[in-house]
Amino acid sequence: MDIQVINTFIEDFRGDVFGPLDAGYDEARALYNGMMDKRPRLIARCADVADVITAVNFGRTHGMLVAIRGGGHSGPGQGSCDDGLMIDLSRLKGVRVDPAARTVRVEPGCTQGDVEHVASSFGLAVPAGIVASTGVAGLTLGGGHGYLSRKYGLTIDNLIEADVVLADGRLVTANERQHADLFWALRGGGGNFGVVTSFLYRAYPVTNVYAGPIFWDFGHAKKIMRFYRDFLPKTPPELCPFLGLKTVPSTEPFPEELWGRRICALISCFNGSAAEGEKAMRPVREALPAPLLDGMTEMPFATLQSLFDPLLPKGMQWYWKGDFVKELSDEAIDVHLAHAAKSPSELSLMHLYPIDGAVNRVGPRDTAWGCRDATWSMVICGIDADPGKASDLKSWGRAYWEAVHPYNLGGAYVNFMMDDENAGRVEATYGSNYERLTQVKKAYDPQNLFRVNHNIRPAGGGASDCVGSVVPVFLPKRDGGRGIDARRRVISL
Repeated sequence: MDIQVINTFIEDFRGDVFGPLDAGYDEARALYNGMMDKRPRLIARCADVADVITAVNFGRTHGMLVAIRGGGHSGPGQGSCDDGLMIDLSRLKGVRVDPAARTVRVEPGCTQGDVEHVASSFGLAVPAGIVASTGVAGLTLGGGHGYLSRKYGLTIDNLIEADVVLADGRLVTANERQHADLFWALRGGGGNFGVVTSFLYRAYPVTNVYAGPIFWDFGHAKKIMRFYRDFLPKTPPELCPFLGLKTVPSTEPFPEELWGRRICALISCFNGSAAEGEKAMRPVREALPAPLLDGMTEMPFATLQSLFDPLLPKGMQWYWKGDFVKELSDEAIDVHLAHAAKSPSELSLMHLYPIDGAVNRVGPRDTAWGCRDATWSMVICGIDADPGKASDLKSWGRAYWEAVHPYNLGGAYVNFMMDDENAGRVEATYGSNYERLTQVKKAYDPQNLFRVNHNIRPAGGGASDCVGSVVPVFLPKRDGGRGIDARRRVISL
């Protein structure tokens, strides 16, 4: 690749370009999961959609491995790659609400917190996840479940349309009328089909909610889990209680006398008044032992969504494994308790997120997310700040998952899967939709340019998995993004 090619790319690109020798490169490449350490040959931080098109064309033309980074929250670090091109969308953070139509248009660099900040000003919310720092793009393309799912469905069930830069550099709009096959695949198929530069969602009236955690001593966990599996189907859809096997972190705002204590928790959200929420939660308080902590109260929905963020800053060590769960048998509960009791750190956990209610009322062929008969989406997370614990986190997470998986369904929420999942797990996750996804992939990305993901290969094979050769080139230094100075630095590109 000669100097003029690099000059032309930089001159055509309005955003920031980082090479390995640039100041800011290490900050730009840093990932949410500190267990991941990837070194792209080039980072292209886009300023607009034209930059996205320019970067996609550049990566394709020059045979580079291409990774797409949105909010940067990917567990397996799929927003980056070694020795390739990271297309960074973090500057694309626009949010526009139409309060009359109850829609929200969102750019792909936004986090869930960015969307909630704007939407809450209009008394609205988009069904999404449970952590404000989560990137909206990756969450959506994987499916998206959270506190509002039982009432309003997955995030993809509320996606109206998406603007997408395809592998050939075209910008298209995908919805039920245009590129309907692409729109179907985007709803759960991950980042396999293009770079989404705009999402349009339905939103719903959500202001204050009755929500928060209830903690019980771990010794009561078997009783609580048995109660919970029977209680959930009887609850109104406005209530979303998820169950956790956890440890109380040794930090504020938790009472110091509970620090380090193993617990079984229900973290719940009722979209309605405190009086209605208390009524919905009455069976919990009447049937179960006295809790160690009952933190449920009325609060703004955006406050609930950000509750976990201080505990989970960027750079922690993460290892997670997921499964879809239809039934929670007594035997499965015993397996959960045996492994949860051996968690290697205070932040390590197992969560069961409800995906029943409205999620189950969408047909299994209506979106790429095909598992529409599960009750929960399970995640097992090994988490700690200490890199020295990475091996223990992985060993515990894998052993726990291997023990409980026989009681679960074959697939999982793709956003709860690491890079060590095999191809069979990806196929099992999409089930009867997998073959159709390979056909859509063949139509829109036949050379598998977008493969830094839980990959769906194009039908019929023939996709290239090669990257361009490593060639020494000169990357010019730009002056404030407006020109190129005379200094030259050699990098590998």
